[in-house]
Amino acid sequence: MLSPFELISVLLVLTAGFAWTNHRLIGLPDSVGLLVMGLAASVLLLLVERFFPQVQLYEQVGVILQQVDFQRTVLEGMLAFLLFAGALHVDLSALRERAWAVGSMATIGILLSTLIVGLGFWCAASLAGINLPLSWAFVFGALISPTDPVAVLGTLKAVRVPKSLELDMTGESLFNDGVGVVIFTIALAVAAGAGHGATGFSGAAELFAIEAIGGALLGFAAGYIAYRVMKQIDNFSVEVLISLGLVMGTYALAARLGTSGPIAMVVAGLLIGNRGPRDALSDLTQRYLFGFWTLVDEILNAILFLLIGLEVLVLRPDVLFAWLPASAILLVLLARLAAVALPVWILSRWTVFVPGTIPVLTWGGLRGGISVALALSIPEVEENEVAPICRTVWRPG
Repeated sequence: MLSPFELISVLLVLTAGFAWTNHRLIGLPDSVGLLVMGLAASVLLLLVERFFPQVQLYEQVGVILQQVDFQRTVLEGMLAFLLFAGALHVDLSALRERAWAVGSMATIGILLSTLIVGLGFWCAASLAGINLPLSWAFVFGALISPTDPVAVLGTLKAVRVPKSLELDMTGESLFNDGVGVVIFTIALAVAAGAGHGATGFSGAAELFAIEAIGGALLGFAAGYIAYRVMKQIDNFSVEVLISLGLVMGTYALAARLGTSGPIAMVVAGLLIGNRGPRDALSDLTQRYLFGFWTLVDEILNAILFLLIGLEVLVLRPDVLFAWLPASAILLVLLARLAAVALPVWILSRWTVFVPGTIPVLTWGGLRGGISVALALSIPEVEENEVAPICRTVWRPG
């Protein structure tokens, strides 16, 4: 059993080694390269054990990785830093011009995708003779609908797209993540029959208001306090420390209050990133603060994508539902198309969209660690068929 320090050391050494190999020999975007190399390493270990049964590398590495609580690592650790860092670099004045497009895709789009995936997956399970409650099908729809801001922002760093399309992708990925977590929380509460009494429409609406609106208000209040405090001093080390305290303290407080930590992080990051440089941060402080959060973003991004690739070692497919992933992939693509096309079609009368917006946003709606973490956060239930399906047809090994 590795100690926490040893476990973190192993992950950092693997990440650094794979990142160097990718940069030097392969040349893929950093996040994609680490994901591919993690998957390749997992497959290689599987093949080694298959042809050389006496070698127990697969089992040993799997035991090490099982020590990583993926759900807590992402939702209660990395996500706060990654969302704040991503929002910190977004131009709020430019984003405001795309507010209707971003807002509609991050709310109506996520709800529509959840409904399409949930109903479609429930029908597919029924055709297979699986007694899957509709409420649990919606849980699956909720966890797979939000795009991963880490994956989307990482991709945008490697490709050039028109500014308006970049704002649509960036803003949607940041906000639909927080909205998606809120919808997942409500769906899970309804399916499990617990959690804030969200057993009907009124209860679900109340929970959504508490999570989403409460998270936004908390993020604004905490961000404004941090902004005012930073304005009174000019010391880059203290101001970077204040930003760290803002992220960790606000995210922890949001969890205690039952509000959305992800939405709070996005709002706080937008406020500090846009108001700070104008009249609170000196040029020297801006270089250090933005440089610090860029490094945090890059390092955690790299570790997260490596973990996603290596998760193959601790997950095994359930052969009983082997054909369901194919139907799920098709459903998710169709739902993503509807979630993008409907808002774009409605808003195109008042908002200009560049050609190719719908296909780019559809195929660019990447899923990543957040969906995996949400799937792994589902508690075990009495229905043996429910948990494996809602865990994206994967089960911890």
